[in-house]
Amino acid sequence: MSQQRSFIPAEQAQAPFFVGIDLGGTNIKVGVVDDLGRPLSWLSVPTEPKKGPEDASARMGQAVLDAIAKAGLDLSAIARVGLGSPGTMDIPAGMLIEPVNLRGENGDEWNNFPIRDRVAHHCGLPTSFANDAAAAAYGEFWVGSGRELSSLVLFTLGTGIGCGIIIGGVSIDGENSHGAECGHIVVNDADDARLCGCGQPGHLEAYASATAVIKRTRELLDAGRSSSLVDRLNNGDKLTPKLIGAEAEAGDELSLEIIMEVARYMGVGTVNLMHTVDPSGVLFGGAMTFGRNATELGRQFLARIKQEIDRRAFTVLAERIVLDYASLGGDAGYIGAAGIARADHTSS
Repeated sequence: MSQQRSFIPAEQAQAPFFVGIDLGGTNIKVGVVDDLGRPLSWLSVPTEPKKGPEDASARMGQAVLDAIAKAGLDLSAIARVGLGSPGTMDIPAGMLIEPVNLRGENGDEWNNFPIRDRVAHHCGLPTSFANDAAAAAYGEFWVGSGRELSSLVLFTLGTGIGCGIIIGGVSIDGENSHGAECGHIVVNDADDARLCGCGQPGHLEAYASATAVIKRTRELLDAGRSSSLVDRLNNGDKLTPKLIGAEAEAGDELSLEIIMEVARYMGVGTVNLMHTVDPSGVLFGGAMTFGRNATELGRQFLARIKQEIDRRAFTVLAERIVLDYASLGGDAGYIGAAGIARADHTSS
């Protein structure tokens, strides 16, 4: 969906309408959706975090108004706005606490910033607030790959590992707004376990993120392992999960080994979640999904995860769990944020 967006005209849409905002470290995505989760408009503006959170809030507010106009709607047609943001946060208070990917000129302007209320002020609409991974999970639950499921876990595989958990239509945010930080579940308790980017040892992110994939591949190449990657790197290619995936598809044993190791650890992490919240399904999204179901490598990746689940999970859970790739791509964040706004509007 993120590759070829399709929009419906306002006259074919079902009211009420909602606006979703996906705040990223580089870009801000904003879209209007109807009551069935169908997009009417979409736009993107640069985040420019160095200008500070108040400037970004003002531009998010204006982007909301621009997206509404682009959809052919009046402001009065919008019931609520949803904002999904990265970083540690206090969701009930609408506060960003320490968003590490959002840094101002002086470093800490974004810390302890009341972003929900400032965005609401600038667009003139009531605004809901959510973790960005939770918003993406809600989007998949509402209108994506999880739309037939009653509960789900979404892992997003990229530079780090994000996660969202939706149970009974509710995002599991936790007492301190740190729920579903499943990239930081422990998958290795050995004394020499790899360090996660957060500084703690043995976390899933230290073994299955894109950062971990590149680091592990470098280690093996430096140790003298044979691989077609050597020639690619000598020819000036950059070592990325995409390159490793391409070489795995071309038959490189080391590249395939690395990817299947990621799948094994994702299987371990998935079992931990299955035994904790017993979801109907687990979805995998993000940039590092190796072509998803459209490629043999993507299908093999998912099958390896399932193999680890079959080995480690309770039999009834392993037999019933639905495993699939997410389908909304980069649109999941703003659609899910709008969906969370819709849920808040419905319950108010």
